[in-house]
Amino acid sequence: MRNSKYLIVGSSHAALEAAAAIRMQDPDGALAMVTRDTRLPYSPTILPYVVSGRSEPERILLRDEAWFADNAIGFVRGETLAAVDAAARTARFASGAEWRYEKLLLATGAAPAIPPVKGLAEVPFHVLRSMDDAVRLRDAIATARRAVVLGAGLIGMHAAENLAKAGAAVTVVEMQAQVLPGYFEPDAARMIERAFAAKGVTMEMGRTVTAAEPRGQGCAVILDDGRAIEADLLLVSTGVKPEMAYLAGGGVDTDRGILVDDRMRSSAPGIWAAGDVAQARGFYDGAKVVAGILPNAVEQGRIAGMDMAEDEGVKSFPGSVPLNTYTFFGQQAISVGLSAGGEGREVHETVGEGGKSYRRIVLEGDRLRGVSAINDFVDAGIMWQLVLRQVDLSAVKADFVARPLETGRMLMSRIWR
Repeated sequence: MRNSKYLIVGSSHAALEAAAAIRMQDPDGALAMVTRDTRLPYSPTILPYVVSGRSEPERILLRDEAWFADNAIGFVRGETLAAVDAAARTARFASGAEWRYEKLLLATGAAPAIPPVKGLAEVPFHVLRSMDDAVRLRDAIATARRAVVLGAGLIGMHAAENLAKAGAAVTVVEMQAQVLPGYFEPDAARMIERAFAAKGVTMEMGRTVTAAEPRGQGCAVILDDGRAIEADLLLVSTGVKPEMAYLAGGGVDTDRGILVDDRMRSSAPGIWAAGDVAQARGFYDGAKVVAGILPNAVEQGRIAGMDMAEDEGVKSFPGSVPLNTYTFFGQQAISVGLSAGGEGREVHETVGEGGKSYRRIVLEGDRLRGVSAINDFVDAGIMWQLVLRQVDLSAVKADFVARPLETGRMLMSRIWR
């Protein structure tokens, strides 16, 4: 059995931020990072660009071997966590390897959620969550002529664009009434749908797949209205679920993810969780949510690492605020925070000339609650900070609604001084 003061399972943003935070406070404590991936660390957010061919797998590493050596971090690849004994403070991996730890960070991310579609397990399909997935999908796109994408989230829409650009006949099937339902209101979603339809992509919104069956070298998916759509490439992108089967033996409280407090501590002493696997406080109402976005992973990892190393400068997690940026066919969309209106909220919508741009600002009192935009640059990072910091807009409210980019930058320049 191997021993480590700090054991981090996972190797993406949350894990790396935690390791860096630990080393800032404790440069000598034994620290190991163990990951199921066989590659050096990379960001899952870059995978669509590997699929498109814009990025090569070897050129998008977050850290290299030298970084681990320089920081005295043992980096172990190709090991999948199988079980955690919280009472004994041990972790067992699928290979049979065991580790004893003093402090454990679970940053194991999420896995594709496969819908319970009759016959789906009997047909070939792709998912996109790892670098190996991206390489396989990239190679398959090169020869695909008819493709079906299940799910109109960010991954599905990126893939549909790449397939269309490669010359395939593409159909996107989404059970919700619109694309990107978690990010945009219907008017904005329709702008995105029109852009895809203009490129020849068939958008089947509000439809479900009831079955899948083999057809030659490919397959067919059967829609709820009885139509069959044949494809030689099928991508399933219907969401993700946190990787936490290794906690099936109990000892750590879970819900939709691993439940953590504002220092990323789980219910078990000596165990923290961060990133896509963690269910932490939401910003707006305090309810615990799983929010798989990069800024959250970075912040949660940093907080967990500082807390593990007993850094007195650690601050509590402020809560999850959604943030996503999305580029499609040369157009840009962003979504920060809430997009829906509701009691006590003001909604200000602006549609550009010819319907080519869109902006939606959601305010509550004198505080920003969310911004979404298409082809209207508003600086997502600054909008995110204004929401998180609950900046008082009372003195500049009208200016902010009219010119959010310039007004937001002015406000943040004062705050950051």
